[in-house]
Amino acid sequence: MVHAGRCFCGEVEFEVQGKPVAMGYCHCESCRAWAAAPVNAFSLWKPAELTIRRGAASIGAFSKTANSVRKWCTRCGGHLFTDHPGWDLVDIYAALLPSLRFEAGVHVHYQETVLRIHDGQPKMQDTPREMGGSGLTMAD
Repeated sequence: MVHAGRCFCGEVEFEVQGKPVAMGYCHCESCRAWAAAPVNAFSLWKPAELTIRRGAASIGAFSKTANSVRKWCTRCGGHLFTDHPGWDLVDIYAALLPSLRFEAGVHVHYQETVLRIHDGQPKMQDTPREMGGSGLTMAD
């Protein structure tokens, strides 16, 4: 399946194909501040599955940490994705993929949450072990 997305103004258009590696919610302070929201809905994909169809020259990038390169449209400021080179994954913000049936399977960085979500999904203290975290879960 192919999912098309774009920035807020439409300058940058992209598509991703296949199925995400994972979907969930991030509660870390960095994602909340970047998204200007109490939680960030993510979908993680292999970078090779993402294709920029239009506006590649209008994509800006910023790295607060070595593991996250946040990208946005330089024309409208609309957020696009976050590259995670250490994990060989790209987070495409779930809200930008209207045809994707978003099904959160995990909450990460739940120790930083400002919005408790009682959905029965695992609440990771930080991230899974395979992603360099403790792998510890917390109470819902």
